[in-house]
Amino acid sequence: ERPWGAEQPPPEGGPECSGPEEPGGRGGGRRLRTAFSAEQLSTLESSFQRQQYLGAAERRRLAGRMGLSEVQIKTWFQNRRMKLKRQL
Repeated sequence: ERPWGAEQPPPEGGPECSGPEEPGGRGGGRRLRTAFSAEQLSTLESSFQRQQYLGAAERRRLAGRMGLSEVQIKTWFQNRRMKLKRQL
């Protein structure tokens, strides 16, 4: 489940906040989940259908085109490969 819908804007601070979940808490530096827009998800899924592993150049190109960081793209692809593995 997502903490907020894909159609809704992400919380204050952009798609991914840089601080821990709880200031001064025991968040361990974990970041909040990224809420991808429907358009971003569509682009990521179609790219994944073409190839399941991205090279550095393709990751940079996608990140720049979609307004996301390379780490967000890399993580999404890792998670998507794990989802596919579970389904098979």
